[in-house]
Amino acid sequence: MASDDKGSYSAIPDTGMTEKYAPPYPIVVGDHLPVPPTKGRPTWKGAQIKDKSIWFKCDCGPFKLKLNPIVTISSVLIIVAFILWCVLAQEHSFSSAKTWITQTFTWLYVGSQDVWALVIIAIYFSKYGKLKLGQDDEEPEFNDGTWFAMLFACGVGVGLFFFGVAEPLWHYVGPNRYTRDKYMPDNEVAQWAMNVTFFHWGIHGWIVYVIIGIILGFLTFRKGMPMTMKTCFYPLIGDRIYGWIGDLIDIFSIMTTLFGVCTSLGLGTIQVNNGLNYLNEDIAVSTTNQVIIIWAITAVATTSVITGVGVGIRRLSEICFGIGMVIMLMVLFLEDTWYVLNLYCQSIGFYIQWIIQLGFHCDAFELSEKSYGAADRGRAYTDGEGDGPADWMDEWTIFYWGWWISWSPFVGMFIAKISRGRTIRQFINGALTAPMIYTFLWLTIFGGAAIKTERLAAKEGLCCPKWHGNTLGFNSTQLENAFSDLSVRTREGLTLCNGPGATPEGVACAESSCEWPLMKTFLDKNVDAGVQEVIDYINGNMRWLGKYKGKDDKSYAKLSCMGSEEMWFATISTYGDMGPFLCIISLVGIILYFVTSSDSGSLVIDIMSANGDQDPPITQRVFWALVEGATATALLVAGESESLKALQTASIVAGLPYTIIMCFVTMATWRALAMETGDLNPCGPDFSVGLVDPFTTLRPKLWFGCIKNIVLTPLSLYEVLKKHNKTGAAAQAIMAAICWVAWIALIITEIVYIYHPDLKLNGIYSLAWVFFLGFVTLVTAARSSIRSHYGMNGNPIEDFFAALFVYPCVMVQLETVSERGGLAPLMPDNASQDGASDVLKNNNHENMETLA
Repeated sequence: MASDDKGSYSAIPDTGMTEKYAPPYPIVVGDHLPVPPTKGRPTWKGAQIKDKSIWFKCDCGPFKLKLNPIVTISSVLIIVAFILWCVLAQEHSFSSAKTWITQTFTWLYVGSQDVWALVIIAIYFSKYGKLKLGQDDEEPEFNDGTWFAMLFACGVGVGLFFFGVAEPLWHYVGPNRYTRDKYMPDNEVAQWAMNVTFFHWGIHGWIVYVIIGIILGFLTFRKGMPMTMKTCFYPLIGDRIYGWIGDLIDIFSIMTTLFGVCTSLGLGTIQVNNGLNYLNEDIAVSTTNQVIIIWAITAVATTSVITGVGVGIRRLSEICFGIGMVIMLMVLFLEDTWYVLNLYCQSIGFYIQWIIQLGFHCDAFELSEKSYGAADRGRAYTDGEGDGPADWMDEWTIFYWGWWISWSPFVGMFIAKISRGRTIRQFINGALTAPMIYTFLWLTIFGGAAIKTERLAAKEGLCCPKWHGNTLGFNSTQLENAFSDLSVRTREGLTLCNGPGATPEGVACAESSCEWPLMKTFLDKNVDAGVQEVIDYINGNMRWLGKYKGKDDKSYAKLSCMGSEEMWFATISTYGDMGPFLCIISLVGIILYFVTSSDSGSLVIDIMSANGDQDPPITQRVFWALVEGATATALLVAGESESLKALQTASIVAGLPYTIIMCFVTMATWRALAMETGDLNPCGPDFSVGLVDPFTTLRPKLWFGCIKNIVLTPLSLYEVLKKHNKTGAAAQAIMAAICWVAWIALIITEIVYIYHPDLKLNGIYSLAWVFFLGFVTLVTAARSSIRSHYGMNGNPIEDFFAALFVYPCVMVQLETVSERGGLAPLMPDNASQDGASDVLKNNNHENMETLA
């Protein structure tokens, strides 16, 4: 065999394999016993990997079924039970869980997104970016325009109609951490509103789709594996994905996909209903009309999913994207175009400048305690607090990250399905870079228009009764009496202006405030007219109180007075004669975007329930499309928007376990690419027992070993280290025993303290976890030492987390290695083929059979 400069291991010549590492059987050196490739571990031989999924197939005339019975039946039962829970529990239970997640796991949500982004950037600029999602000679199935339209329509298209106007405006007029400083110029507040919106729709959002798309597209189209979420774990646990672990992953993915699509379908239906009411007041905003809209969308989506990706989903996506382009470009030219282009340029620069700080910020101080003593330090605001609202992170960033992550199995899998034949670098450009650029332009056009519309409405004197009605401390009867005395204007508690801009006496209002038109009227007219004006103010009849300048004049709109469902239509209605046309075409676009989300979501669920079969039977496609419509209808009718919000919040809560899943998927992605390029040896020595084997195999010896090592790890550690002649084996085992016993004893002490607080042992648990981490460190050191001894793949970080979460399984691995006499490293290139053959011949074949 020829050797290279790196001293790598080569394949045996007669295998005909091109991978850098691809021996069909282990080569051993010296006196080590050869150990055949472990059953269940990943194989990477360049050929297609065999599917070992459980199947149920039925061909009854027009009704055909081809599915995984465990995944399908379990998913349906859990979904039904969960929906009943949502209807009964409403939002409160899940809101509490979501708040707890924010308090406890913000660091995990925020930090993991950053790590994933760094991994994808590294892949993009590495040699891995040249690998194809398919065979080397394959070409893309769809042209670039169609491909982008489909992935965009599936991923975020409908969300941009809802949040494109609403989110920048909310950040502009509402309280948040970034604009808390009352001395911040209003233009800077507006820029921060745009920047925070960019942050929530930028690289941190799209990155989860990209990671799943890369690994699924790679393993499916290049390795012939099924397109389902459990496949993502093959580089980590091999054939064990075909057991209960893989089924559990697919069940969980189906649930999060269905819940995400259903909540979007239900809540989006409310927006469509409001849009129709906006155009025609005779169309009431009612549950009945919303149910009709749901089933109209479901009917079109069912037809689309039956025709498949190449026809229905493809054409609908192209139409949706075209409609979106028409609306966006029309508003760009109807608006002050130079203002929009200036805002786009400076907002991108602002985003690049702040993305690191935003990407890592966790609101640590805000989530801890209020800024007590801020007033003493001269940093308190009028409400006595020195910081932004404590619930901002929960309502915004954590909401978004949980929502993006909960949608990742659905969108990531769909994007992978339509990306065959593209290189990874092309995929990242199309699924991350291009959508970001396009999304930022959309948000700039409509977010910039919304902020400008809000300012012009204030200039016209439009105000919101719900915001400013409380600036008066008395009712209309009191006004009639009080206004007989003009000094009421300066009397404490009875001032007309007590908001921002008021003088110390409360006589004058700032001209930029909503109270100014009222105050000006009072000052300019006689007392009686002033009283009537104030009465009209309270009753909401004055023009500056309304959402619009007049009932028939919608050229000015006070967006902050409106619900988010109405903001979009109010903004585009300000463009004069083109307003009605934009409203109508927007409604068509919103409906079709909902259809594309629904049909692509149904197709992805079909595929997952069918073990990754990319062309599931029509019967199953129709079933899952109808399940989506029925779920949204049931929730809407039973609890109206509250049940839907409960399911939406539950989906976001599900983002926490999926965050952990995504961390493993990211690791698996890197490992798969490294094995494909030869940077990692997939056929090298490895532990003959996987970390999950005690939970996935019917081997009592592994079960008993795992149970034993819950308690007797120090003893097992000593035996393992002694057999490998490790110095200090006894000392390391004794330290492990001390740490383990101390950990258990202190935990028990903490439990006793809970029931007997007079013992004055509060906080003893902290010392318990110090001892536990010491114990984990010792187990980590042992695993790293044994792994390095045999040249196994891995690193100390993996060793640490394995010991942290499943230390009994780690000890089972180490015990098995010791019992079998060790694993042999592969022969390096500088060893001769004949020498390898001689070694194989001289080994004890009975021992090999025993080990197998």
